[in-house]
This record gives sequence, C-alpha cells and structure tokens, in this order.
Amino acid sequence: MSSLLIKNIGAAVTCDEEDRVFKHTSILIEDGVIARIGADAGAADRELDARGGIVYPGLINTHHHLYQTYSRNIPAVQNLELFAWLKGLYGIWKHMDEDVVYYAALVGLADLVRHGATTVMDHHYVFNEAGDRFMDALFAAADAIGVRLHAARGSMSRGESKGGLPPDSVVQDTDRILADSEAAVKKFHDPSPFSYRQVVLAPCSPFSVTPELMVQSARLARSLGVRLHTHLAETRDESRYVLETENMRPLAYMESLEWTGPDVWFAHGIHFDDDELLVLQRTGSGVAHCPVSNMKLSSGVCRVREMLALGIPVGLAVDGSASNDGSNLLAEIRAGYLLHRLHESDQAPSAGDMLKIATNGSATLLGRDDALGMLKVGMAGDLFILDVNRLEYVGSDLDPKALPAAIGYAGDTLATVVGGQVVASEGRLTRIDEARAVSEAKKVWRRYLTRAGVLA
Repeated sequence: MSSLLIKNIGAAVTCDEEDRVFKHTSILIEDGVIARIGADAGAADRELDARGGIVYPGLINTHHHLYQTYSRNIPAVQNLELFAWLKGLYGIWKHMDEDVVYYAALVGLADLVRHGATTVMDHHYVFNEAGDRFMDALFAAADAIGVRLHAARGSMSRGESKGGLPPDSVVQDTDRILADSEAAVKKFHDPSPFSYRQVVLAPCSPFSVTPELMVQSARLARSLGVRLHTHLAETRDESRYVLETENMRPLAYMESLEWTGPDVWFAHGIHFDDDELLVLQRTGSGVAHCPVSNMKLSSGVCRVREMLALGIPVGLAVDGSASNDGSNLLAEIRAGYLLHRLHESDQAPSAGDMLKIATNGSATLLGRDDALGMLKVGMAGDLFILDVNRLEYVGSDLDPKALPAAIGYAGDTLATVVGGQVVASEGRLTRIDEARAVSEAKKVWRRYLTRAGVLA
C-alpha cells in the first residue's frame, strides 16, 4: 500500500455537500484514495508539508482543445469572432501531426496542473491523414504529466462542399468516424471510479457535422456506455445557421437528434432562451462554462445563475488554448466570478459557487462525482495547495472558500496531487525533464507553424 500524509494544513476546503472547511488538519491518502481527514490522520510512507497553506479539491477542466496550444497569439485572428476566427485557423490546424498533438498537449497540461487542475477533458476534433495516432498522443502526454484525461474522439463530417464551415481537408466520412470512435473506446476507456483514462464521443458542432453523424454517434456512445459532448449555443451566428439549415433552434435540433440527457453536456451554452433552460433542466443535460473564451471571442455571457437555480449541471472550462490563450483553470475561476459580478451584481454566483462549479460541478458533467470533485473520505486523492504565507497574501485567507475567485492566486500551486502522487511541486513538474521537454516542444512548434505558412 502506498500512502501520502499532507500535514500542517491551515485550511482544507472540502467542497462537499455541507461545504465544510477543516482548520489545522491533515489528510491521509492511501492507494490514491482519501483515507482520513483530521488533526491526527496517522502516518504514511511519504509526507508533504502544506506549510499552513489552503488545500482544495483538484480542479476539473470540462472542455479544452489542447492542440490549439500551438496556435496561440496569432495576430491575424486575435480580434475576430468565432466563425471568422475558425476559418482563419483551419488552414493551420490541417497541418498537425502526432508530434504536434503530443507536445501541444504537454504544454497545455503543464499549465493546467501547475494551477491546480487534476482532471482534464480534451475535445480533439480535427483529424487529417495523420490522425490515426492522435488519441494515443493525447493519452501519452497525460500519462507523462500524471493527470487524469477524458479524451473526446471528436469529429467533423460537414465540410464547405456540404454547406459546413470547415474545409473539406479536415472532415471525414461517417463510417470512418464511427469505426474510429468505437476503436478508441475499446482501446482507452476505463469506466472504473478512479480511472485515469476515459473516452467521450464528441462531434464538433451543428455547423461542422451532419445530422446522420450526430444520431449515429449518440446511439454508439450509449451502446458503449460513454458520454456525449459538443459545442452548442455559443454564438448568435450559430443560432442563425441552424435556423436557416434545419428550421429550428440549436437545442431543439439536438433534441431531434437524440442529443439531450444526463449523459450529454454542451460547451458554452450562452444563447439558450428561457424555454431551453427548462429543457436542460428536464433532461439533465449539462453545460461547460468557458468565461474567458466567451469574452475573448465576444460570444456573450452564459446564464449561469439561472442554470444553477434550476439545478442544471454546470462545470468550468478554459476552452481551447487559442481562444483563451492560456490553460489556467484557477484564473478562470476568478475571471468567471468577476464577469458575472459585472453582469448581474448581487445576483451573480458567489465566489464559493465558482469554486464548486470548477470542482464537483465539473465532476458531475464528466460522470465522475462518485470519485472526484471534493475532499472526502473515499474520494480520490486529487488536490492542490495554495501557499498563503507569501507577503502578497497576508490577510487574504479570512474566507478560504472565496479566495480563488475573490482574491485570485497568481503563480503556481505549492503542490498539485493526483491520486496521492505529487505531480507538481512549487512550479516544477515532477514526472518529466522540463528542460528537454521545452527544447523539443519549441522545435515541433516551429516546424508546425513553418509548414502552415505562419513562420518563414
């Protein structure tokens, strides 16, 4: 049995059903699972000194595009909205290969883990002739960092020649997509409560996928026991597109394609009307909230307050690195809190609400709330520690639950722990040679953007 004792904790914010905060405590993790929480939690093989810091459940990112880490900060698309932004980037993304997917994921995951994320959902939907090994590359990167990964076998089947947005060079036919999706589930998906690898089926969006693929993907996912994910209600352009092509609004279109239910969650969900919120409530369909991406692309403000009031599952996400230009979920908590304060004043979700959205709310979206998302005996030993003994944080910890949103935390965690293993310590990744990874990642990035014509 392997064990880890985290001692000298100033406060442990559990995010459990009672929102308990334990002061001056310890946490014992045995074989990756929390065994005890208390002042005298026992002894362990290894010890981690929290130095009086605050411990939180590991953050859970419910929507990302890790491959986009290599197309950040590109001047030509910085001020565009979604449709024009996508068209400007498809020409770059079609040039990716297995090395690009691996190293771009490594870069994004490093950012996430250093800032408290322990579980990441990645929505990869661009597959070209080199795409057979993309899922392998994603899981290899997650294994190297030590993070739990939900990898979506995404897809696009409606190219420009069929009235869709993406170029035909990055779409595939339905039979190929379904066969590859089933193969990915059989190869990688581990449904056990504490698994590190799960697979999601995730056709990209209403404007890049045929109705046939949506229906067939839903039926395949349910036959295989995996979850469903797609972009929806992100922009008004999308709503207009679906109205023009399908003569219905996006959520009604999804319902007609068997795409609602407690096994479904949508990325963004900004432009749902009152009736559609009731459909989400009735069906148990969830929403991944992406506040920074929504602001950057001028997409709008998600109706999170109403969703929470109706019991609609809501999780937090950084979205694609190229529409956020970072992968810091801890910063996302503060950005989301401030966005909603600006938009709704005293009716906005509280600072504590935003933390819970990023922990057990996100766990619910991924179907992992039986094991992830809170500090509690029997749950996974996934957590991070914030060092509040630095000068700039004196007086910041009066309300530990609110600190990440109300105060914000700049810098790396003191430590990030996944399944009782320390995967980041004071800004240093513990499982890889970072200097070598930086050198290789830069080489692959330069080759990729040169191939795409961005760099000379």
